[in-house]
Amino acid sequence: MPLPFRYFSTCALVVCLSLSYAGNSANAAHENVAAVSEDGQLPLEDLRTFSLVLEQIRAAYVEPVSDKTLLENAIRGMLSELDPHSAYLDENDFNDLKNMTTGEFGGLGIEVGAADGFIKIIAPIDDTPASRAGIHAGDIIIKINAQSVQGMAINDAINLMRGAAGTPITLTIMREKQEQPLAFNLIREVIKTRSVKEKILAPGYAYIRIAQFQASTTEELKRTLATLEKQEKIRGLVLDLRNNPGGLLDEAVGVSDVFLNKGLIVYTKGRIPSSNVRFSATAGEALPKVPIIVLVNQGTASAAEIVAGALQDNQRAKILGTNTFGKGTVQTVVPISDKKGIKLTTALYYTPSGRSIQAEGIKPDIIDRDNALSAAQSTALTSEASLEKHIANGNGDDTKKNIDKPNDKTKTKEVAPDKKAAANNSPAPEDNQLQDALKFLQKK
Repeated sequence: MPLPFRYFSTCALVVCLSLSYAGNSANAAHENVAAVSEDGQLPLEDLRTFSLVLEQIRAAYVEPVSDKTLLENAIRGMLSELDPHSAYLDENDFNDLKNMTTGEFGGLGIEVGAADGFIKIIAPIDDTPASRAGIHAGDIIIKINAQSVQGMAINDAINLMRGAAGTPITLTIMREKQEQPLAFNLIREVIKTRSVKEKILAPGYAYIRIAQFQASTTEELKRTLATLEKQEKIRGLVLDLRNNPGGLLDEAVGVSDVFLNKGLIVYTKGRIPSSNVRFSATAGEALPKVPIIVLVNQGTASAAEIVAGALQDNQRAKILGTNTFGKGTVQTVVPISDKKGIKLTTALYYTPSGRSIQAEGIKPDIIDRDNALSAAQSTALTSEASLEKHIANGNGDDTKKNIDKPNDKTKTKEVAPDKKAAANNSPAPEDNQLQDALKFLQKK
């Protein structure tokens, strides 16, 4: 059985989505079709319609278009109309998936999604051009260089943002409470990310930040904990998952397992048997009886939400912050050739208590009042529910809301790189949310 539900990114900028890799050949695609196609075949009339449209384009379109291009575009259209995360993977996309899991890839270091005809920043990744420039979760890209992205397919926008390391790019962004668009001049680079960082906050109180879930994150976490415990006896831990866009699901399970001795971590449900999987903790936990605070915000997504939900439902940690992003779907990568594949939403995941966080997110135990938004504001700014064609919550409660469309004709204010702005993604001494977590632990 293939490794279930691995969480990758779709671009080097990057959109992060829960994925499973369904094998090394197209056999997996045939297995999936066999499992669900018993209700009947595609009506002949629909096939005739497709064939007629194809022939009309071949015969009459103003410029010649290859059959290969037409068919690939048809496949892209089928998948992109399903939900924000299903997609056709060409050779570049396929390679991006592989590169992202190693923690080294080319790009800007942002996770993006489609929202109301524009491109929304879900989360900037630590120590990347985007985070150093001061790009925030919830920012809306309206132009890439001089080209408007309104109505642009997300894969086309991603391709525009790709480029060789060392080359410049300008992103024009609308931001909440800013009247004018902001222009960010960035330099693309090969991004090497370290997923786990640590420090001692105060004698006996440790801080660990997980920026994203890569192939080695669980092992990095174990080494980090061992290092901290050698320094001094740990009496409290802050686990920072803010602006963590996700990563590999099996690493999220592994990280949760580090802090749990028993119990369910997460389970998934879909239409095919291989989509129904349960992940449970194994015996042995790090820092037993040591209180843990998990920091979250609107940029905490998918695999990071799995960890927060598992520790919350198993009463192993308190969650402090604001409502999380709400990415609770699982995508499966099915190769259709050696170099291409499709990424298809195949399941929803649920926390141990049976919660689907899809389009709702994880609600904190302790609300960060300084950064808290109303439910409507949170949905509009940075959430799965604000993405076009998002899937409804698995528990049957879902609200789709529109965000204000930016005016493409307004004047633009250029923004210089701001070192202090990067602290938005790497906690600083004046980080009130972190200080609140430390105070809470010290009262235990």
